[in-house]
Order: sequence, then C-alpha cells, then structure tokens
Amino acid sequence: MLSSNNNDLGAALYKTWSEKQRFDEIEKLVQGFRNGVPVGILCKMTETIAGNKKRAKKILTELLTPEERKSAVQSAEGGMIPVVKSFLE
Repeated sequence: MLSSNNNDLGAALYKTWSEKQRFDEIEKLVQGFRNGVPVGILCKMTETIAGNKKRAKKILTELLTPEERKSAVQSAEGGMIPVVKSFLE
C-alpha cells in the first residue's frame, strides 16, 4: 500500500526540474494523448508536472492545436467535462 506521501504523482520530483524538462515531459504526454491517452490523464498530469493549473493551461494551449483542444473537450465524459474545459477552453 502506498503511503500518503507517495500519492503526489511525482510532484515533489517535478519541482526539482527545470522549465525545459517540464515542458519536454508535457510534450511527451501530449504525444501520448495523440496516441490514445485519456484527456483527463493529460490534463491532471500536465498540472502536476507544470506545478499549477495556470501554467499547465498555458503549455497545453501552446502544444495542442485549437482543433485538438476542441476535440478533446468534446470527447470528455461525465465528471471530467468541467475539468477538461478548465484546461482546454
């Protein structure tokens, strides 16, 4: 069983990374999204790696085309709809 200290999805590690390292890792996530990674995972992991939602939204806007963002929002389901919209609209 994981301790509560291990439930931060690597946030402590990401805080030690440079902005370039973070951007590069998020870029890999975007490629994963393009290959089938669910949009909810893309958004939440991007937030964790970026350090906050504002920075995550900025990076995703830079890496995803407007068409990709629109399609991602339309593909969101259930409780993920408002989360995805908050990152991609």
